[in-house]
Amino acid sequence: MLVIGISSRALFDLGQSHAVFESSGLQAYSEYQMEREDRFLKPGVAFPLAKKLLALNEDDVGHPGVEVILLSRNSADTGLRIFNSIEHYGLKIERAAFTGGESPYKYMEAYGAHLLLSTNAGDVRKALEKDYAAATILPGSASSRDSGQLRIAFDGDAVIFGDEAERIYQERGLEAFSDSERESAGHPLSGGPFKPVLEALHKIQSAYPIENNPIRTALITARSAPAHKRVVLTLREWGIRIDEALFLGGRSKGEFLKTFGADIFFDDQQVHIDSARPHVTSAHVPSGVTNE
Repeated sequence: MLVIGISSRALFDLGQSHAVFESSGLQAYSEYQMEREDRFLKPGVAFPLAKKLLALNEDDVGHPGVEVILLSRNSADTGLRIFNSIEHYGLKIERAAFTGGESPYKYMEAYGAHLLLSTNAGDVRKALEKDYAAATILPGSASSRDSGQLRIAFDGDAVIFGDEAERIYQERGLEAFSDSERESAGHPLSGGPFKPVLEALHKIQSAYPIENNPIRTALITARSAPAHKRVVLTLREWGIRIDEALFLGGRSKGEFLKTFGADIFFDDQQVHIDSARPHVTSAHVPSGVTNE
């Protein structure tokens, strides 16, 4: 089963509530939320993704399934408004951790979560340090294409793969990187933080026909030939299918993500996130050499 933890501020629009907290403190925030328990929150940046993920459970095809867990810094009292909103929208989210201001990432292992999506960059970094997949989901444009299919795009190095190749590029330049990748083409890359997420998605995909699948994945990488070969052979070695692979050779990723119609895009470099955000929901993965 694919298990994803989502923070309350990612799932719902808590902008006004958070402004009260920042300007007036915790007590004022608690009173504000409890006074508005029956006022349903508007969907947040991760809401469409959560809805599509949970909809996969409605298909009777025998796949492992998806669970979304609420991982929130709220208390149980202030979290009641959030669960009232979950019930209002018909989201089948049954498990939650309300940690009263402490980082909820520490419960990922107990819940068996593969991924944390949060608006709190500190929580995301702490989860990555413990070898969990995690990303800071950022406000941006939703994809203008929506066929009902769940479309997820990933960067390669330091996201799906380890950062050993990216480290050579950053420290020694493009020529050294290209030479290294050509020489190492037959040696699979190590797994990055999102390898388990991709594996879990692949298991769900495998329950459906390739030509009529509710999930479509894409690798969108700045790599180009000859550095593409090692990527292809690594995925083959892992037994994971990527539906689309775009080797951009340094081109800006935004327009390609728009064309793909991603519901979410994961990348370790802020420059690529900035390119993507005008077109699709994006999530920064502060992993690898570029985030040290």
